[in-house]
Amino acid sequence: MAAKVGNNLYCGGKSYVTHNTYLGDSVNFNGMSMSGNGKITIGNYFHSGVNCQIITSFHNYESTAIPYDTTNMDKDVTIGDCVWLGNNVIVLGGVTIGEGAIIQAGSVVCKDIPAYGIAGGHPAKVFKYRDIEHYKLLKEQNKFY
Repeated sequence: MAAKVGNNLYCGGKSYVTHNTYLGDSVNFNGMSMSGNGKITIGNYFHSGVNCQIITSFHNYESTAIPYDTTNMDKDVTIGDCVWLGNNVIVLGGVTIGEGAIIQAGSVVCKDIPAYGIAGGHPAKVFKYRDIEHYKLLKEQNKFY
């Protein structure tokens, strides 16, 4: 069960959240899996494709045993408003994805993505930006889906 769920949550596929997940309004999951103890914050009008993951806990490889010990390292994830993740995107802990960003299908996000950035690959890198004026006009007109 999530710590906070906004209005109009839509789950179009089997989805899992953590106890430390905070969801905004009009969040749309189409098969989302969240795991770990880090805080996950997702803004309003978020959309995910099929089979997306957010992973916030990692094995401690800088420990007293190899390949790792029994402790975890927890890192938060923050996703802004109007972000769209394509199918099979993985978002790793310690990442912020800015408002209006789009992440291409199959990407692994392990570094911050700025607002309005369109990113893809492994690791995901920004290769283009939305038309910011057009985006802001649609937002001003409340043209949300």
